Amino acid sequence: MSFNGTEDPIAAVRAFNRFYTRKLGVLDQHLGKTPFSLSEARVLYELAHRDDLAAKEIGIELGLDPGYLSRIVQSFDEKGLITRKPLPADRRQYQLSLTAKGRQTFAKLNLSSQNEVAAMLAQLSADDATQLTQAMATIEAVLEQRRSRPASVVLRSHRVGDMGWVISRQGAAYAADYNWDISYEALVAEICAQFIRNYDAAREHCWIAEVGGEPVGSIFLVKATDEIAKLRLLQVEKKARGLGVGRALVEQCIQGARERGYSKMTLWTQSILVAARGIYKSTGFKLVKEEKHHSFGADLVGETWERDL
Repeated sequence: MSFNGTEDPIAAVRAFNRFYTRKLGVLDQHLGKTPFSLSEARVLYELAHRDDLAAKEIGIELGLDPGYLSRIVQSFDEKGLITRKPLPADRRQYQLSLTAKGRQTFAKLNLSSQNEVAAMLAQLSADDATQLTQAMATIEAVLEQRRSRPASVVLRSHRVGDMGWVISRQGAAYAADYNWDISYEALVAEICAQFIRNYDAAREHCWIAEVGGEPVGSIFLVKATDEIAKLRLLQVEKKARGLGVGRALVEQCIQGARERGYSKMTLWTQSILVAARGIYKSTGFKLVKEEKHHSFGADLVGETWERDL
């Protein structure tokens, strides 16, 4: 199938849509070998990347019929994947968030989807795979509506009072998102206290992200050895997610490690932290170790990621 300018563009687009949906195998409305339909998977994705969304917002974003979306939300609620609370401004509308179980479910779904796409790409040569992804990027760029430019993100060095903010926000965020207990807040407090007590300005740093003069994120670069730097405590406030804050912090941390003479970076995270893991992977980190453990009141899979500088 090709479109050369003399062909009917409407027919060409419709033909491509039929081909693409058939190729991806979504006509049966089930995503891979999971129990979720394509629409259910899309709702899970939105909730995993944009917490505390109103159900109405998801419906508008994904173009879903309100009745159909309501049935999806009810199903997720019954399975313990989400929490619902009335919006203060309109108690007829609900704000949705994934539970710890919901995030674990999405992590498995996301991995399954990644494996299926990887299997499809494995059948192509490197040149064909590059041509395919470039064509997809072109389609997205042409069709995506230009959105209003978000407020600029400013990264600054830490100052007096920032450690208290980091401890408070980390503890509250992980308790709300993953039901971690107060022992995690204690760990963050220990890390921050050690950072301040042993601070080596030539080898370490903390960056605070601000939007409109308000702190919305943080990241720490600390010394592990003379050659290895450690990335710690990446955090982005819910209201700032989707603005590129997390990636900006990680990229700044990598650049800071290079400037301070390190040859390698390492970090420790958890398998359920899907958004953070995506940033680490896209900025060159590779997963090198996995280990199950029980911490912060939850059964977790700890992951060690590394990258050369």
